[in-house]
Amino acid sequence: MSPEAAAARIAELEARVARAAELEARVARVAELEARVAQVAELEARVARVAELEARVARVAELEEEVAALREALASSVSKNRELTAQLEVMLEKLRQDSSNSHKPPSSDGPGAAGRKGRRGKSKSKRKRGGQKGHRGARREMFEPGEVDTVVDLFPLRCSGCGYALPETPDRAPSRHQMVDLDLGRRHVTEWRRHDVCCPRCGTYTQADYDPAVIPASPFGPRLCATVVLLTGVYHLSRRQTARLFREVFGVPISVGSVSNIEARMTPALKPAAEEAARHVDDAPVKYADATTWLRAGVTMSLWTIASAGASVFRIFVDGKRRTIELLFGKRTGILVSDRASVFNFWVMVMRQVCWAHILRKFVAFSQRAGPAGRIGRALVDCTVLMFEYWHAFKAGALTRDELQTWMRPVQRHMEALLERAACANIPRLSGSCANILEHREALWTFLTHEGVEPTNNHAEQELRRFVMWRKNSYGCQSERGLRFAERMMTVVHTLRKQGLNVLGFLVRTLRAQQNGAPVPSLFAAAAA
Repeated sequence: MSPEAAAARIAELEARVARAAELEARVARVAELEARVAQVAELEARVARVAELEARVARVAELEEEVAALREALASSVSKNRELTAQLEVMLEKLRQDSSNSHKPPSSDGPGAAGRKGRRGKSKSKRKRGGQKGHRGARREMFEPGEVDTVVDLFPLRCSGCGYALPETPDRAPSRHQMVDLDLGRRHVTEWRRHDVCCPRCGTYTQADYDPAVIPASPFGPRLCATVVLLTGVYHLSRRQTARLFREVFGVPISVGSVSNIEARMTPALKPAAEEAARHVDDAPVKYADATTWLRAGVTMSLWTIASAGASVFRIFVDGKRRTIELLFGKRTGILVSDRASVFNFWVMVMRQVCWAHILRKFVAFSQRAGPAGRIGRALVDCTVLMFEYWHAFKAGALTRDELQTWMRPVQRHMEALLERAACANIPRLSGSCANILEHREALWTFLTHEGVEPTNNHAEQELRRFVMWRKNSYGCQSERGLRFAERMMTVVHTLRKQGLNVLGFLVRTLRAQQNGAPVPSLFAAAAA
């Protein structure tokens, strides 16, 4: 090969080597670029992962904030619940306190406390009330002859054997019948002696007949019996205290059972007077009604009164349902003053007056709340207070009835507007009550136009107060006869006091009329005379 060809071949090979080197450099560059691309992809994946982690971190932070808020709310709720639980426990503890587990006296236990199941761990006895079989009996001893104030000797007129007219020859051991009564504040004993006389003709002994028209059936006179029921039914002494008082003050031995028997004797005697009082209230142009609870042998019953200016009637029913008490309201004439209880809905609304004292207490409760309820309540209280100021001015003679009606017109309009706004406000425990008051709109202002009608039911509530005090002392009655005695006695007494009559004198006259079979005295005739 020529030098030239060799040189050319060398040049060609050198060119190829250079081309190969260039290609290798390019391959290396491609590999480098591919590595960089892989790195970029990896970096992009890492960036995406970082973004995802950042999003998760942000969500975690958000959730942590929510958890912190919930924990704070939960801690506040737990703290509040603990406080309320503690208050509730204190209230329940106070509610459970009675004379058996606190310093409270037995009188604070309330009606029916003795009849609560399980009280003091004692089970209720199955024995009937009163003396048990085999107990040692008690009998009333007769007064000695020296203690007798009046003696009535009774002699037989004719011999039971031959019909011969007998002389009035005293018997050494006559059959004695005594009656003790009260006379001028002291004991007075009358004794009837039925002598056993020997016939001088045939020798037959004949005893004077027992004449119920002469010898009273009861060993206790009318004034004594009237005093007994006055103490138990008016001044509400217990039967045991009454018996003790008669022994210690009057020297008259009397048992608790005899006190109860005297009440049983008085109960039917008072029935005509109680019915007369009911007729008087039924005819009254204005009457007031209210109710409370009463007890019979631990069972809760319903005590009602309906009263007028001249009489008061009390009745005790098994419950306070409408169908039960309707008999008390008679002809349903006149204006009835009462609260807003639904049981009175049988009375025509335009002939009613609802009690503003009850409504005012409801408004005061509204005024003590926060927010809109409190503002509405305070406005209603202001209107009601202004109404009572005008009413008291009228009662004091500072306003005539026409002036009262004129002054009350803007108050009446404003009051009803407030009630309508409150009824539409949809406020819990306020709107419903205001709507109910508006349902009695026709009975809100009867006192403005009708003479003798009061805006409150205080008259009936005051009539029940003595009965409530009696219930607290005695825990009610134990029998049906006891219920009738209580309601008739209180009816007669309250009516007599309204008539300005002496209670004891009326009771004495009633018992004497019963004893003699004469008409019972009237509650109203003596007052009219």
